[in-house]
Amino acid sequence: MDALQRREKEIFDTLGAIRGHSFVVIGGYAVNAYTLPRFSVDCDIVTGNPDHAHQIGELLIRHGYTHEKTPPTAPYHGSFERYEKRIEKDFTVSMDILIGHVMDRQTDSIFSWEWIREHSAARLLRGKTIIEELKVDIIDIDALFVMKFICARATDIRDIFMLAPDIQEREWIKKEIIHRYDFDERLKWIKEKVQSKQFKDGLQGVYGIIHPRVFEKHRKALLEI
Repeated sequence: MDALQRREKEIFDTLGAIRGHSFVVIGGYAVNAYTLPRFSVDCDIVTGNPDHAHQIGELLIRHGYTHEKTPPTAPYHGSFERYEKRIEKDFTVSMDILIGHVMDRQTDSIFSWEWIREHSAARLLRGKTIIEELKVDIIDIDALFVMKFICARATDIRDIFMLAPDIQEREWIKKEIIHRYDFDERLKWIKEKVQSKQFKDGLQGVYGIIHPRVFEKHRKALLEI
């Protein structure tokens, strides 16, 4: 098992170990429940209150994680805890526990625990580098699309590109985005990025080779949002 496989297996083992607690998976690992899986060394979960976060944190520490300071480059504002575990000399994995809500650092958009909990369900999570499956609570595809559309970092745009053909309620998505941010401004930004020459190379660097017809299907679905 190589380093990437060991790191992903650690995330799966960790999610399995904390599965009895109340949390919802968001971020890159949530994306893996809906489209071609991509690898990530970070796993983001949301929980309802500090007590739940503390219980999960104690369990992580018992499994070899250490409680770390909030990094200045974190994509979130607000209350969250980071735990890291060293797998080898030069490799770590991290678990971010967001408490009570998710607040995007760039836009200050807020997604409450209640909103995330309402728009989530138990779903099957599949590995990218390991043949493993795990059933955990994962945010719904439409709510995940809303969060990543608003955040719109490079990794978020790649993710919504891959999610776009499978979203369910486009009007609901648009309403939720408008409620929190300037929809037209965000869509313009995303269109510019998706239509750039560098976008496809970056996308395939994360998700693997994508057939031109599949790429066009996804591009069309996203730009028609």
